[in-house]
Amino acid sequence: MARILIIGGHGKVALLLEPLLVAAGHHVTAVVRNADHEADVRATGAVPLVADVETFDTEQLTNLVSGNDVVIWSAGAGGGDAARTYAVDRDAAIRSIDAAVAAGVRRYVMVSYFGAGPDHGIDPDDGFYAYAEAKAAADAHLRASGLDVTIIAPSALTLDEPTGRIDTTAERSASVSRADVAAVIAAVVLEPATIGRTIRFNSGPTPIAEAIRA
Repeated sequence: MARILIIGGHGKVALLLEPLLVAAGHHVTAVVRNADHEADVRATGAVPLVADVETFDTEQLTNLVSGNDVVIWSAGAGGGDAARTYAVDRDAAIRSIDAAVAAGVRRYVMVSYFGAGPDHGIDPDDGFYAYAEAKAAADAHLRASGLDVTIIAPSALTLDEPTGRIDTTAERSASVSRADVAAVIAAVVLEPATIGRTIRFNSGPTPIAEAIRA
């Protein structure tokens, strides 16, 4: 089907996403920073690839993404340190977008969050501010890249069981399970109707396949 590269392959959502993509017949490579995480990725059916995207320049990232049909950005610094948040969630993400352009990998799926954007409204004194700023910059760069883009913007993540249903019409963030986020990413990968869109969603009543085409 497709050759898919997941950057941030050991994240909670990514580990749920990988077996879905593999089961759909895709060849999935999952980039991890820590070699200790290779076994967890391999257990999903994906192929682990150890690389530190925080330190890779654009040329190295171009080599990393080359030969794939889809790039999925699911990496993050995890909060806490503002400098590292900017380094990963903004700078490395932007380099990966430029790398996809340089490598001719047209399809790019970005995992963002419900309230992302230049008008995120987070106070500069808030610990979340660096992440909000970083995601706003990376998302804007992606939209301007000319790639076939989908930005996935889930609300607060839970560990609830998947429902297979979401709400893409809500104006306010609520919550959604990580498993349903993974299912949304898997569904949008080859869905042309999602190109050029930011899909914000909570848990809800509409089957995912239907909701992402709305």
